[in-house]
Amino acid sequence: MKNFFLTLGLSGLSAKIAPFIATLLAAIISLFILIYLDTNTLFLATVLLSIIAIRAINRYEESGGAHHDPHIVIDKFAGVGFALSVAPAYGVAVSEITTFSNGFIVQILLSLAFFLYFDKEKHSIIGRLYKEGKGGIAVVGDDILAGFIAGIVSSLLWQLFLKFEHFIA
Repeated sequence: MKNFFLTLGLSGLSAKIAPFIATLLAAIISLFILIYLDTNTLFLATVLLSIIAIRAINRYEESGGAHHDPHIVIDKFAGVGFALSVAPAYGVAVSEITTFSNGFIVQILLSLAFFLYFDKEKHSIIGRLYKEGKGGIAVVGDDILAGFIAGIVSSLLWQLFLKFEHFIA
């Protein structure tokens, strides 16, 4: 059961593409929460899951597991959950998901793309936390930062698009 949690439903066992598969699975779960519940629920669920993940990873490492084990991908849920809590920062009705003017789909796709980029490249403070951090806080923390930054960047890009939309059309 512990491995099921840490590998995000065993998606972490999918060879070299485990982070991508885990990110897609996390996105599906997060979108379900965002659409059928609300942003606050997604944010709080992500906080709770992150705390549980940090503790579980600490126990895993204390029992002899490798630090930054590539099969541990529960941290991707934390990053995606926070990214989608920041952008689009609101839920929509199922019938409004594909409406371009509300920016829901655009911000979701941008958030996921930026999260994958920031998580892979680990620029600046994300990389420092990943390299210098210890235990679960390092494993989950870099994804939390990547998620928040991805959400902020995608929100800013959407707002810039809205501001200059009349120049494009």
